[in-house]
Amino acid sequence: MQPNKAYDEVVEFIASSSPQNVIAFRPSEEAKARVADLIFREKTEGLSDEEKSELDHYMQIEHLMRLAKARAHEYLGK
Repeated sequence: MQPNKAYDEVVEFIASSSPQNVIAFRPSEEAKARVADLIFREKTEGLSDEEKSELDHYMQIEHLMRLAKARAHEYLGK
């Protein structure tokens, strides 16, 4: 299975479950602060391999949620 197809299946599942909840989702202040800290430190002092992996995962999740929110808007527009 292609990675894009797998992402699409997950996005479809998330968006179709409850479009309103997907659109309303916001990460916690703690999660936002952690990501901001990782990004800042990546640009200024560098990250450990573990921190880089953590940031990469956050970025993948953010991308997935953006896709799910866009798809949820499509569902509500139908």
